[in-house]
Amino acid sequence: MTRNLHIAIIGGGASGLMAAIMAARAGARVTILERADRVGKRILATGNGRCNLSNINAAVNHYHGENPGFAAPALQVFSVEKTREFFDGLGCGTIVEDDGKVYPLTLQASTVLDVLRFEVERCGCTVLSDSEVTEIVNNEKGFQIHLSKSSHSVDRVVVAAGGKAAPQLGGNDSGMYFLESFGHTICPTYPALVPLKTDCSFLKQIKGTKIDAVLELSAKGKRLLVENGELLFTDYGFSGPPIIQLSLAANRALNRDEHVKISLDLFPEWTLEQLKKNLRDRFTARPDDPLEKALIGFIHKKLIPAVIDGAGIAVSNIPSSQMGSKEIDRLASFVKRWTSSVLGSLPWRDAQLMAGGISTEDFSAETMESALVPGLYACGEVLDIAGDCGGYNLQWAWSSGYLAGIHAARI
Repeated sequence: MTRNLHIAIIGGGASGLMAAIMAARAGARVTILERADRVGKRILATGNGRCNLSNINAAVNHYHGENPGFAAPALQVFSVEKTREFFDGLGCGTIVEDDGKVYPLTLQASTVLDVLRFEVERCGCTVLSDSEVTEIVNNEKGFQIHLSKSSHSVDRVVVAAGGKAAPQLGGNDSGMYFLESFGHTICPTYPALVPLKTDCSFLKQIKGTKIDAVLELSAKGKRLLVENGELLFTDYGFSGPPIIQLSLAANRALNRDEHVKISLDLFPEWTLEQLKKNLRDRFTARPDDPLEKALIGFIHKKLIPAVIDGAGIAVSNIPSSQMGSKEIDRLASFVKRWTSSVLGSLPWRDAQLMAGGISTEDFSAETMESALVPGLYACGEVLDIAGDCGGYNLQWAWSSGYLAGIHAARI
């Protein structure tokens, strides 16, 4: 049973737009308050402009936080299948790539935002852009929302204000502090899905070099994660898809003051012993070639001086015939486990996601409603749920926004 409740949605990003549509479809009067000049700016930047809007593998094991299980009910109620049906119903068909990533049929993020905006308009939602909320006060009649030059009386509030990532696209921490003012707790926040700073030597010489490698992330001497793919050396450390995946766990461990390392395996297809044999055979076949020349065609040319130095071989122009077992062992061991310490990450501006946020402890996983303040809801990135790279965070936005919207509209 519903009546014409007035619901304010704080934030016009992915979760806020979904919450607005669902609340309006359920019969509520909806006002979206967006601090930027238009809604959905970050949607346009997702998936390199293609909008990786979900992943068919979306399940709790791809989410992180103090209580990642909090995400389970939302993911079950508004699943990947329901998400694809929802967008198909708006006229935005979807395709699934081999890795499970779901994209709009057009491969354009603008398509996703356009159909959401059209549905918001069709449902009769009021969108107020350039409207920065300064305070939310609850009273016997509901909530009073204060802006710099106006205020709004509403029955219920959905905080979908996102997090601190990508401030150039509107990211900020206001939503967390609104919820904190009502007694909710902020879990420590840190950038996620972001390039990492390392103490890797020779970065200035090898920056811009790309290699395929297997990367192992460890903290306190224990393996945390393994990823593979194209690694990019930069002047500050590492970037590329596998680093983006590892960054959430890396920054979480750094946030706990743990010593974090990344080890690169440049030859994952060979065991250490196979690599040693291949090096011996190569040097035997080229006895008069200097070591640097002998390694061309075996190791990326730009990396050869760094690898020789890192392996502790003092003379780079030593003839291959003079490479003894100890030198070959050191060379092979280095390229199988090229290890650097992680010093941190690039700042919020370069992050795709905020990890941490408002503790889920005092929210209902089934409705997204606050247990402390009836009629107050939250969804999306503002909560302490962070997904892996690959469409998982947009799926959380759709799923949590769906629950918040339909339940906020119910009596």
